[in-house]
Order: sequence, then structure tokens, then C-alpha cells
Amino acid sequence: MTEDGQYIYAIVAASEERGFGSIGIGGRNDEVSIVCYEDIGAVISPSPIVKYAVTRANTIAHQKVMEEVMKYYPILPVRFGTIGEGIELIKEKILRARYDEIKELLRYIEDKIELGLKSLWLNMQGIYKEIIDENREIRSLRDRIMSKAIKRQRDQVRLGEMVKENLDAKRMQDEKAILDPLKELWVKHRSNNVFGDQMVTNGSFLIPKDREKKFDEMVDKLSTMYDGRMKFKYVGPVPPCNFIEIAVTW
Repeated sequence: MTEDGQYIYAIVAASEERGFGSIGIGGRNDEVSIVCYEDIGAVISPSPIVKYAVTRANTIAHQKVMEEVMKYYPILPVRFGTIGEGIELIKEKILRARYDEIKELLRYIEDKIELGLKSLWLNMQGIYKEIIDENREIRSLRDRIMSKAIKRQRDQVRLGEMVKENLDAKRMQDEKAILDPLKELWVKHRSNNVFGDQMVTNGSFLIPKDREKKFDEMVDKLSTMYDGRMKFKYVGPVPPCNFIEIAVTW
């Protein structure tokens, strides 16, 4: 029989224990609650002491709990898959032992939110045409390849490399044009991985709460400015996982 522990989602500024419903990770409908030490608390739910696979279902469950809790409290995300073997151990080894560190981080994050912004080119054929039109060497090599009955692999590989280099340069240019108007609004920015040729930028932004409206307005302006060239995916506020993550060692 697998021993039970407590899955830990986050640390919050809370002095009273409370529940959030049966929304725990693992599909068992476990109750999520806060256990407190003085004026800080750990957000937990009952859990077997197992290694959780990084699946879509598990990561979404972890995220949804944090999103629910952050409606009410400043939140410090805890690393995915963290499990404590008993509530008293969690209070002693995390809340009590790291109290000063946690309080400092909570003070830092209490007036800030995380927002996410992705942008994607809408018409890749148009982007490739721009690259060819702007680069005489690419255009000349393409024309030579097209004029020959037998295509040399070396030329085709070189053409692909040149197009890739210029696509990356164009991506950097467009990303800079998007980020420059936002720079005065963020406290921290993180560039996340981009996926595929179409994605231009994939950024996370830590901003003061009182700048959220200005950030929203600037994203709206960018969407209008690049309408027809790019589409934007804008999310938040979300838990500040890209900027703070509590790692626990027992």
C-alpha cells in the first residue's frame, strides 16, 4: 500500500487555514487546503508519495490550483511534483525553517503579476518572399538551382541555411519591435523557447499590478499595428512560475 503524504503547490501569505474544494492533482478529487505557520501557509492536498509524471493532465491540475489560490493571496509557486511526508514536517522544514526567506519573497511579489505574450507570423509564404526579395545572394542561388535540370544537393543545403539565417534575423528584428514599447512597463522579462518557424516571440513579463492596464493597452496597439502580419496570444495574470519557484529539499 502506497504511503500518503501532501502534495505542495505553493506558499502564500495567509494566517488562517481554509479549503479550496476537491481540485487536487492526481484525479482523486482530493481537497486542496492551506496549512499555516504564523502568517504564511502551504497550499497542499493529500497525495500518495510518488513521482508525478510531467503530463498535460498533471501540469494543468498543478496550474489550476495555483490560479485558484492566487485570486485570494500573493503566491510563491513550488516546484512541480513536490511532496511532503506529513503536515508537521511541511510546517517545520519549509514554513518555519525558511520563514524569513519566504516573507521577503512574498513582500517582493505581492504587488506584481506575471503576464505572457506570444506572437506568430500569419503568412509564412509572405515572410519567405520578403527574405528572397531583400537578399540578392539568396535570390541568385535560388534562380541557379531552378534553372538546372540536375539539382546539386550542396546548393540546396546552402540555400536552406541562408534562408534559415535570414529568417532568424527577421524574427529578431520583429521581436525587438514588439518588446521595445513594453520595456518601460516590466520589472523582469524572460524569453521562452519559440516553436516552429511561425513563432516570433514567446515572452513572460513580471510587472507591477498598477501597470497592467497600460500593458494591456500597449498589446492592443501592437495587435492593431501588426494586423495582417502577426497574431498575438496574450494571457494572464498567471502564477509567477517563470520568475519564482520554491525548491524543497528534505
